[in-house]
Order: sequence, then structure tokens, then C-alpha cells
Amino acid sequence: MAEDTSLSGLSAQEAKAFHELFMRSFLIFTTVAFVAHILAWMWRPWLPGPGGYADAGALIDTTTQVAQHALTLLS
Repeated sequence: MAEDTSLSGLSAQEAKAFHELFMRSFLIFTTVAFVAHILAWMWRPWLPGPGGYADAGALIDTTTQVAQHALTLLS
């Protein structure tokens, strides 16, 4: 029985189950963080234009146009 456990004390089946849960949780966290960063960028870009944040609307409009063009290429 001791041969079936690893250094962590988990069996191969338990380690696979833990790995699956860990990877699923990591992907969900990464997706939520990515969406949060996109929303934060749309609210207030981190790199404003030469006019400061007053000019940020132009940057968002340009970003929207680029995203729309990329979506038309993908479809």
C-alpha cells in the first residue's frame, strides 16, 4: 500500500482528481480575471492618450473598432 502513494501522500487516482479540480479552478479564476481586466480597461485605460483621460474615449473607440474588425475576420 505504501508503494501506491507519492511524496504528497496521495494515491495516483487522488492526485489525478486533485489535478483536475486544480486546473478547472485555475481556468475559472483566469477567465474571471481576464474579463475583469477588460472591463477595467474599458472603464479607465491604463495608458491614456496625449490628452490624458479626457481623450480616453478615443482610445476605447479605436479598441472597439479593432475588436469588431477582428471578429469579422474570425467569422
